Amino acid sequence: MRILVATDAWHPQVNGVVRTLTKLADAAKELGIEFSFLTPQSFRTFAMPSYRDVRLAMPRPARIARLIEEARPDSIHIATEGPIGLMVRRYCRQRKLPFTTSFHTPFPEYVRARVPVPGSLIWRALRRFHASSRAVMAATPALARELTERGFDNVVLWPRGVDTKLFHPRVIDLCLPAPVFLSVGRVAVEKNLEAFLDLDLPGTKVVVGDGPARASLEEAYPDAIFLGEKHGEELADIYAAADVFVFPSKTDTFGLALLEALASGLPVAAFPVKGPRDVIGDAPVGALDHDLRSACFAALDISRQDCVAFAANYTWEASARVFIDSILAVGAVLPGRNGAEQPRFVA
Repeated sequence: MRILVATDAWHPQVNGVVRTLTKLADAAKELGIEFSFLTPQSFRTFAMPSYRDVRLAMPRPARIARLIEEARPDSIHIATEGPIGLMVRRYCRQRKLPFTTSFHTPFPEYVRARVPVPGSLIWRALRRFHASSRAVMAATPALARELTERGFDNVVLWPRGVDTKLFHPRVIDLCLPAPVFLSVGRVAVEKNLEAFLDLDLPGTKVVVGDGPARASLEEAYPDAIFLGEKHGEELADIYAAADVFVFPSKTDTFGLALLEALASGLPVAAFPVKGPRDVIGDAPVGALDHDLRSACFAALDISRQDCVAFAANYTWEASARVFIDSILAVGAVLPGRNGAEQPRFVA
């Protein structure tokens, strides 16, 4: 079975969407499923206003059609609501072809953090985008409920995973005053990093990641350590060397970094909002509190081994099985293709 994923988020971007799609494809390969990607790399691009590190594609309908037909997919999945996603949606609708979508990013919250646009208008546009999808895949039960309550149809749950071969406990010393409070992710206004950096905490605050707010935050918080983007073993080492993972975002729909931290034996301190609440719930692996400082101190007493055991329940193979089974369950296989002959998976 060949699945084509259309996405406006792709390398060299470093974010949860790119990591999710990359890990999904790797895990699906082990199940005999082939993924291909329709990304901005095939088109001219321009820098996104207010976030120049992100480049948006300028796709043309004829080229979109040619790339899809050359890929010869059995199924089409649209991962983002950007220019590529819109064009692929148009291609499918014009030809009456089934497709699925996923909801990764809370655009209304992100846009409102930058410009005064009514959230109701953005939600209306998002509902229209996903309206023709056979299945709208959401990462958590809370997000699935919210989408359903906002009028989205055909919402299904698609959980995420973590690479425990990469992220696991190890003995690492960052040579920084302890305890080390770590935050990992895009350094942008919607991540609410000031809520972490403003805290009166002992030891050291470390921020891993890059983004449009990094320069201003480095200037405003000279006592914090900003390490920039880190990947692979270097990132895994930093997770393992820290004492608490602080997740100040109130907008993330999931937060893959939560699972990466837990797999590394790092307890979580976060606000009790969707994302952290869905991933952690009542499990004794994190402290969720509207007082983030109190959560940070409470997390210091959490068992690191409990965090590792909790994260072991989330695998990318299970995530891939749910993704593929959702496509087959709703009949989102192109006419004349052999995808329908593939067995359904049970996660």
